[in-house]
Amino acid sequence: MPRRLSLLTPSGRLTLGNLLGALRPMRAAQAGADCFYGISDLHALTTPRSPETLRAAVTEQATLLLAAGLDDSILFRQSQVPAHAELAYLLECVATTGELGRMIQFKEKSRRRESVRTSLFTYPVLMAADILLYRPTRVPVGDDQRQHVELTRDLALRFNATYGEVFTIPEITVPPAGARVMDLADPTRKMSKSGPEAGSITLLDPPEVVRRKVARSVTDSETGPDAVRTDRTAKPGVTNLIDILVACGGSADGIATYGALKTAVTDAVVAELGPLQERYRELAADPAHVAEVYARGAERCREVTGPVLTAARSAMGL
Repeated sequence: MPRRLSLLTPSGRLTLGNLLGALRPMRAAQAGADCFYGISDLHALTTPRSPETLRAAVTEQATLLLAAGLDDSILFRQSQVPAHAELAYLLECVATTGELGRMIQFKEKSRRRESVRTSLFTYPVLMAADILLYRPTRVPVGDDQRQHVELTRDLALRFNATYGEVFTIPEITVPPAGARVMDLADPTRKMSKSGPEAGSITLLDPPEVVRRKVARSVTDSETGPDAVRTDRTAKPGVTNLIDILVACGGSADGIATYGALKTAVTDAVVAELGPLQERYRELAADPAHVAEVYARGAERCREVTGPVLTAARSAMGL
């Protein structure tokens, strides 16, 4: 079977956008692929956070991935597979400061800051190691990560040309369009797990919190029978609510007012999150089981990545 790899960084609480745009497609992919789904906790260290905050975020995310139905995959924590960090250093010996300095996300995240962590500058190399260790032939990537996967290809090609054929050169593919959920308070940007809380519905928000956030979501001042319609340019807030409603199995047909639309969206979101939250509570009550799943996953990852790391070390003369 083809191999699928995806890692999520515990930089905040997983949101409805993560569920509809990422976790649901990841769950669907399990039927036809050998799936490795990881928590990229090393990437979370690129910005300051307390150890307690990071541990809590990792624990919650690990439990949520299981609750979301990804139990037919290899689930792992990046930090429990040492090959990720070791190969990242070897690839740093192939990368240049010039190409890392051109990474758009580094420029955006470091702008207007006097100093940032070195890991924020080098994390695209760690991302390259994440990919190359599993030797996938294709990497589905969105526009926001395309530059990083292009760097992965460049580093693999340069390494192979310099030291010998070790890495599979992955092809970049465009994934099927998933649900694109925008921020409720600012529908011009995506709902983000690290964004303002008011505009994001987290996967563990209780119904009353979902209701409050949807009720306060941005719409517009238009009235009349045609006010509830999709128009991404003129009506981004209303369009976002309709998209959420449809992605959660509802329909805006026959809805004529924003109040009725928000009620329908609330009901659909609460119904979508209900089973996941119930499963989360069951898993959270048995943390030993969750830890065992991720320990088995890490062991399998070490089996898969070990030969690749050994080949890279040997090729470089180590």
